[in-house]
Amino acid sequence: MPSRRELANAIRALSMDAVQRANSGHPGMPMGMADIAEVLWSDFLKHNPGNPHWVDRDRFVLSNGHGSMLLYSVLHLTGYPLSLDELRNFRQLGSRTAGHPEHEIEIGIETTTGPLGQGLANAVGMALAEKLLAAEFNRPGHEIVDHHTWVFLGDGCLMEGISHEACSLAGTWGLGKLICFYDDNGISIDGEVAGWFTDDTPRRFEAYGWQVIRGVDGHDAGAVARAIRKAKREKSKPTLICCKTVIGFGAPNKQGKEECHGAALGAEEVALARKTLNWPHEAFVIPEDIRTAWDARRAGRRAENRWKRRWKAYQAAQPELAAEFERRSAARLPAGFEDEIAQGTAAAQAAGQALATRQSSQAVINALGGLLPELLGGSADLTGSNNTKIKGTTAYTASNVAGRYLHYGVREFGMGAIMNGIALHGGFIPFGGTFLVFSDYARNSLRMASIIGTGSIFVLTHDSIGLGEDGPTHQPVEHLASLRLIPRLEVWRPCDTAETWVAWAAAIRRRTAPTVLALTRQTLPQQARDAARLDAIQRGGYVLVDCAGTPQCILIASGSEVAIAVEAAALLNRRGVGTRVVSMPCTSVFDAQDAAWRAAVLPPSTWCRVAIEAGATDGWWRYVGSRGRVIGMTDFGASGQGKDLFRHFGFTAEAVVTTVDSMMNTGDN
Repeated sequence: MPSRRELANAIRALSMDAVQRANSGHPGMPMGMADIAEVLWSDFLKHNPGNPHWVDRDRFVLSNGHGSMLLYSVLHLTGYPLSLDELRNFRQLGSRTAGHPEHEIEIGIETTTGPLGQGLANAVGMALAEKLLAAEFNRPGHEIVDHHTWVFLGDGCLMEGISHEACSLAGTWGLGKLICFYDDNGISIDGEVAGWFTDDTPRRFEAYGWQVIRGVDGHDAGAVARAIRKAKREKSKPTLICCKTVIGFGAPNKQGKEECHGAALGAEEVALARKTLNWPHEAFVIPEDIRTAWDARRAGRRAENRWKRRWKAYQAAQPELAAEFERRSAARLPAGFEDEIAQGTAAAQAAGQALATRQSSQAVINALGGLLPELLGGSADLTGSNNTKIKGTTAYTASNVAGRYLHYGVREFGMGAIMNGIALHGGFIPFGGTFLVFSDYARNSLRMASIIGTGSIFVLTHDSIGLGEDGPTHQPVEHLASLRLIPRLEVWRPCDTAETWVAWAAAIRRRTAPTVLALTRQTLPQQARDAARLDAIQRGGYVLVDCAGTPQCILIASGSEVAIAVEAAALLNRRGVGTRVVSMPCTSVFDAQDAAWRAAVLPPSTWCRVAIEAGATDGWWRYVGSRGRVIGMTDFGASGQGKDLFRHFGFTAEAVVTTVDSMMNTGDN
């Protein structure tokens, strides 16, 4: 039977061969952490390569995702549907072995991250989701949710500030099933980290409330196994296992040096590594006895079958809970959801109440909270401002695991990445709030949500200069335009409560991509609509106010500026200028409509078009055309009352009318 070192060397060989063949990649980390991976995957990780979707599998996150060949190697060796040809095509166009894999559960990839530290934060979200689901669904004698979250991380993950945000929360939240392996190899791309990373990492994590297991030899399988057993015995604290390793272990001239961090070893060094590791096999050749020893399919089936027996007993003892768990795990919305949305939207329209859209949002989640127990809200220390706490819920703490509200503290980036982890785990629909301007702090987590495909919902309030007195540092200008540039991210900016209902419904249905809800601080009027216009909101852009015949002018607006457009249209129509108002709460959804709809809303024959949004103007020119105008922000805001700022910066009905007059009077037709 192969030795543990021989099994680990299979990872080393596949990793250095794939990186060498691609002439691109990071061989050092896989070669350095191979022994740790062998112990974890052989003896402790609960998984089934035959069913990567098994709901009670352990989650494994490669936070130092540049070492992706370690994960690809292990997935291939243990029997996931990742072929040797895919490893040969590492980093090539169209292969399943990207340089930085993000999420592909069909081949066993929960998530890994290119941007360092986010995988660690995702794992905090996964561990939290496990703990919350266990508290909600497990019953005495029936533990159907019982799995660990494992993380590989490196110096770079710990240097990134998000590691502080997420790990501080993990300790506070008492996530005892989160176990992390710190690859303490002392090397990053620029060389020995002693020149720029001298933190006392064990004491740092002890201060967070973690169990820390120090000084583990990452190349000693017995030491690693003992550390893991100790970590699993700790139930109330997450664990950091500090593993001393040699980066590029086995490459005689480059191990322990930055040369093996982010570049192929070179043909000569690969050959020398084969001799050093006593691995005489050709590139990508795995001896049959080693392949057999790695194969985890039979053990995985047995593990899942044991769980299935428990699940069957659970279904018999708790049929209602079992049905709800199945629904939540499958990300199915409950019966009655669409009816609730239709009724809520219609009721909001009929009520005609003027509200800030952040208050409208509060009303929506309060109405949906009982129907959707999977809604898991939170805020980055702005609960009362974001209005993200569902009525009747309590805050989650380590001692109140029934809580369904998360106080993230002032940690916008950590919040976003933790939400992504919760969404990836399954069982919850996470949403979190902060001010729109602070989306800058969280931006890369929004981008990663879009790449990975998570249905996280970002509730971003105080969406313009209309927030008033806090001034330019808190007033978003470029943010809406910037967020709309992120592929796959839907940005909804509703103008009233009815549009807010539709926006929330779209976000909740959207489980494989993220959504931003940009909401106002200031009160907005409820706009008049008939049933057809109410139904048209879901198309992202629609005719809210129309005139007789083909319009001479079209006013396009979102959010708080829709009311200004409606007022301006009334003035223009009274003067005989046939004016249409198009409300466009979500530009990307409108863009996805068929050409007939878009042309009906914005007829090409109408050249006089004015877009109005209290933000950067860049994205609106494609709707108004080269002959149109955009009333927006071209500089930062100012401190003052919101209504005064709107007048000062030209967001009034009168200013819109003046713009239209100017366009028509200059003969630009």
